[in-house]
Amino acid sequence: MSDKTPTRVKGLIEHRLKRMRDHGMKPDYRADETDVPVNQTINCGWGRLLFGNTFAEPDDLVTALRDEGPDRRDIAFYVRDPHVVVGLAPQELFLDPSHTFRLNLSTYRAAKDSRKGFTVRRMSSRSDAEQINALYASRGMVPVSEDFFWSELDPREITVLVAEEDETGDIVGTAMGVDHQRATGGAELGSSLWCLAVSPQARFPGIGEALVRRLAEVFQARGNPHMDLSVLHDNDHAIALYEKLGLERVPVFTVKSKNPINEALYAGPAMEENLNPYATLIVNEARRRGISAEIIDAEGGFFRLSYGGRSIRCRESLSEFTTAVAMSICDDKAATRRIVQSAGISVPDQMIVGQEDLGSFLDRHRSVVVKPARGEQGRGIAIGLTALDEVEAAIDTARTFSNEVLVEECVEGEDLRLVVIDYRVVAAAIRRPAEITGDGKSTVGDLIAAQSRRRAAATGGESRIIVDEEAHRCLVSAGMTLADVPPEGHRLAVRRTANLHTGGTIHDVTGETHHSLIEAAVRAARAIQIPVTGIDFMVKNPREPHYNFIEANERPGLANHEPQPTAERFIDFLFPLSMPKAVRDTMQRELP
Repeated sequence: MSDKTPTRVKGLIEHRLKRMRDHGMKPDYRADETDVPVNQTINCGWGRLLFGNTFAEPDDLVTALRDEGPDRRDIAFYVRDPHVVVGLAPQELFLDPSHTFRLNLSTYRAAKDSRKGFTVRRMSSRSDAEQINALYASRGMVPVSEDFFWSELDPREITVLVAEEDETGDIVGTAMGVDHQRATGGAELGSSLWCLAVSPQARFPGIGEALVRRLAEVFQARGNPHMDLSVLHDNDHAIALYEKLGLERVPVFTVKSKNPINEALYAGPAMEENLNPYATLIVNEARRRGISAEIIDAEGGFFRLSYGGRSIRCRESLSEFTTAVAMSICDDKAATRRIVQSAGISVPDQMIVGQEDLGSFLDRHRSVVVKPARGEQGRGIAIGLTALDEVEAAIDTARTFSNEVLVEECVEGEDLRLVVIDYRVVAAAIRRPAEITGDGKSTVGDLIAAQSRRRAAATGGESRIIVDEEAHRCLVSAGMTLADVPPEGHRLAVRRTANLHTGGTIHDVTGETHHSLIEAAVRAARAIQIPVTGIDFMVKNPREPHYNFIEANERPGLANHEPQPTAERFIDFLFPLSMPKAVRDTMQRELP
């Protein structure tokens, strides 16, 4: 046997012991070194990151967690003996149901950046900060004040990255990284990733992966030995991404405070797993206020809310306060048009099939819309038809949804949805049709399938691109088929309807919507006498006063309007006494 063998074996044993220490339950803490800082924390804007392995005594960590600020989410990471810490304050603390994954930066190899359509860079402006908070809101994350981003954040300790769409300049992704060595004065040597968020409206794949890789490269260049992250145990999509990138799960634990922000993490799974996102949003807001929620039919979205002496049945945002008459008006698009027109609302020209010559109507307007007189979620609607045979075929399709079919003047512009609650506009958003972006390799069919999967994942399965006759017409008008391969960077609309359920995206414009549009939406709601509704206008620009009324929805989806508090205002309307006093006072001041 070679003389070097014992040395080699010893080296292998030392390497294995070091790996066990690095990946063990108790990350290395040099408690015997008097010059190492103790009880280390860092303010990340959304809350503090507490380095649990720098706290020698569990009592000290419990005391630090009790100092959590209002509306903040503190996180104690690398907790030594988490069972002891939680046991000291079981009514206040809980063990976070997340896994910790680690990327070994000493062996990490950067991949060639082949992503197109967006750029990953550091946050650099107040506009970036605003859009980051909008992303946080869309993902139910804790917002960070702009003052923190600009005055308190130390870029040597915290790195904030954004993914910016090259064409639009929109921020569609963000991630925050913490350099532990710099944040703790050397008490902890690694790094970590937090607040990874990708916009549900993102058009390009690979944004999350690009943000993780860029942050890993930042910390690798600084010499940090590893980058850790925490992910909920049931977030299979994210876990698959991290494992693909080479991260390994390590037995590191996190402790958090039992506060309203964390309630979903420690209260256990909801009893009703089949509620759709629109009903879930409302039920969660009600329960947050102590309002009792009884699920009547989860699949249909029916529930009963009770508070004090009042009990109200709802189906998503449709409540008993909407009369049967108002609902029947919204259900009949021709009746809706007549009623709002009598209130001075601008409407496009329209005919009922069979009551006017179809050819003459088409000659007069050149481009038309065909839609069922009754129906929702964009079903059976065909837009931008210019040939009589197309119109007739679309009428046959629409008749499968309603016996009565409408043909309407096609008005160019963008689809603006205004959510009216208690005759106030609480949210305004531009809705855009589903589209794909070519990569020069994939077929139209494959790109649609991939984008549809992303939309479904971002909306809890509520938004998918449906390939039907309307989609085929849209492709044909662009000279494409499902088997064609669009050039790299080529944007292709695959539907003309902007409905969320058929793959459309929604973009908040509440703060920039012209007051004339807001007034018109309220006037339309009052004409129908419906207190909760989604009013759809076709507009050239939401900042301008010109519009055409399209329809009123008696059960508007309140989800996906972040950062606007749609569910909060709906519960305020149903139960005014549950409304926070500050909101009540503000609304009283707004009354004429």
